[in-house]
Amino acid sequence: MKRLMKNYDWIVVGGGITGAALSYELAKKGFTVLLLEKYSTLNNATRYSYASLPYWLGNTDLIKQLVQEGKQRHHCLSEELEADTQFRELDLLLTIAPEDDPGKIATNFSKYNILPRLISVEEAFEMEPLLNKEAIAGAFTVSQGHVSPEAITLGYFQAFTRLGGQIEIIEVTGFVKTGDNARITGVYTKSKTYHTANVVICAGGISRHFLKSAGISTRVYFTHAEMLETPPVELQLKTIVLPALTSRLNYEIATSTVECEKMWDEPGHEFVPFSLDPGAIQFKNNSIRIGQISRVLTDPYAKVDPIQSEATMRVEIGKVLPALEDLPATWHHCLVAYSADDLPLIGAIPNLEGIHIFSGFSSPFTLVPPLAKRFANYVAGENDQIIQQLSPSRFL
Repeated sequence: MKRLMKNYDWIVVGGGITGAALSYELAKKGFTVLLLEKYSTLNNATRYSYASLPYWLGNTDLIKQLVQEGKQRHHCLSEELEADTQFRELDLLLTIAPEDDPGKIATNFSKYNILPRLISVEEAFEMEPLLNKEAIAGAFTVSQGHVSPEAITLGYFQAFTRLGGQIEIIEVTGFVKTGDNARITGVYTKSKTYHTANVVICAGGISRHFLKSAGISTRVYFTHAEMLETPPVELQLKTIVLPALTSRLNYEIATSTVECEKMWDEPGHEFVPFSLDPGAIQFKNNSIRIGQISRVLTDPYAKVDPIQSEATMRVEIGKVLPALEDLPATWHHCLVAYSADDLPLIGAIPNLEGIHIFSGFSSPFTLVPPLAKRFANYVAGENDQIIQQLSPSRFL
């Protein structure tokens, strides 16, 4: 008897926080869902993230609404997923370098959802005794959420499979196309072909390269991010420490213009020198993640020098938090997705049926939970103007 070929409602490509959350929300709406992930253990931007939840950052009505929805989701996610996401609230210290103008920084912050409070060097030191008082001119402080990226992703996976969702560890190599290549009806892997009504790309920083290899253009980009991770240590950070002024976001804006598009499809370009925004966060298991270097290289497989990068990050974090400089730590590297307007790309990719994208999040752990839920509701038939606003067609 001939075995019938299974046809899924949705195939999700990518098993980081975006793919895990979206698979769960789609399955919760009753869709048959298959999640395909290349690696058996997390080995991507989800794994090496700070996993901060900066609710205070909203600077438009859209983002202000979404960060509040994100906050509400995180307060109930552990119970809903039947898994401890390790959600907590921490004090964030945004350190001011001696050469920076606190007034100008305060003006930049004034557009945000919650205004960080300017504090003196002594107040910052009281909040975080590991700070080097000589290296800062003060700080801004605000409350910020935090989760374990591994715990929340695993929680989504487990809840997804309880709903009947399927996960396979296999690399997707291409798309099945029908109707004069006008519609995607499945995906190829090295050993199998899977058929579906819809494919959604949740591949983070590799999304652009993956889609481009199939002849599909989209305005999602990536940085090469580097960080250090310590094993659990006795030393205790009381706060999240980050610089008040960061370079990475400015670089993302400058390198995602229409004028840069052609160069993005030519491996070997480095648009700007790398940026280094020294910061640190301690997880509940007492490990510390220290970062971060960002490089805008057009080749997703470009090699960087881990020895030099580690040395540079150690020197810079040592200026602000001297006790961290010589801790045992392992260097890690991943690709981090971003978009041309700092908003994620969510929805059907124009001019080709059956394929969607869910990528380009600037603050994924905050925005993915509410937007995964909204997207699943939307494809199940609910009207949603926010999902429509985030469509990739906005760049046409």
